[in-house]
Amino acid sequence: GTPSPALRPPREGAPSPAPTPQVLTALGKAWHPEHFTCARCGQELGGQPFFERGGQAYCEEDYHQAFSPRCAYCAGPIREKVLTAMDQTWHPEHFFCTHCGKVFGDDGLFWRGCGAPSPLPPSHPGIDPGTLPAGFHERKGKPYCRQDFIALFAPKCQGCERPLTDNYLSALQGVWHPECFVCADCLTGFASGSFFELEGRPYCETHFHQRQGTVCHGCGRPVTGRCVTAAGRKYHPEHFICAYCLGQLHKGSFREHADKMYCQPCHDNTGRMLKGLHEHPKHRFQP
Repeated sequence: GTPSPALRPPREGAPSPAPTPQVLTALGKAWHPEHFTCARCGQELGGQPFFERGGQAYCEEDYHQAFSPRCAYCAGPIREKVLTAMDQTWHPEHFFCTHCGKVFGDDGLFWRGCGAPSPLPPSHPGIDPGTLPAGFHERKGKPYCRQDFIALFAPKCQGCERPLTDNYLSALQGVWHPECFVCADCLTGFASGSFFELEGRPYCETHFHQRQGTVCHGCGRPVTGRCVTAAGRKYHPEHFICAYCLGQLHKGSFREHADKMYCQPCHDNTGRMLKGLHEHPKHRFQP
């Protein structure tokens, strides 16, 4: 019943056992707590999260300041979710339309914009709204939402002045919606592929010549070759004829009456006939 010496209470005045030193284990090594510190600012890291880089420990703040990617907008370290776009990194909330401020989120698709198109063959694909990515569009290193990108930078139709977002035509030093490139007078398209220009506007052949005063007074069609000019009007040679006998007229040998052209004999006969009718009018029936 005698207690073992290990269980006997210490005698009064006897020394107590020495305390066991505290030890931290981190980075595969053992450390005194006061020696496990941030490699940058020197604060003790015991009991708090730390980050390792190149075999050294860092507090959270110094690690992000030294090694985390920087936001292209605010230049601050990105501590959590990183958005990568335009060869740069961003806080998701800082990646927004340069014009209207709309945040794009983490949609990583974008379309690189272009300036006004160079003169091209009759038709050329422009910006097709059906194939544009749903994300953002870049112009000179800045992001834009689709609506603002088109409104600000898409070429404008010379006919309706709306942005071109589909196929377009290049003509008269400008670009056009195909449906807007029509005769400025009759609004008819140019099915033949040719048109006439007058003061920067397109015209069909008929209305171009009407505006130029080069339409045959006899047939109403354009005069493009030899013509006869008489009484301020133009005629195809074959349409410069007597209104009565339909014989060919020649300059210097015709007469005009009531806006019509006559040969000398028909003009004389018509004059006598009209004079006779004036002197001897028909009797009217008297009830």
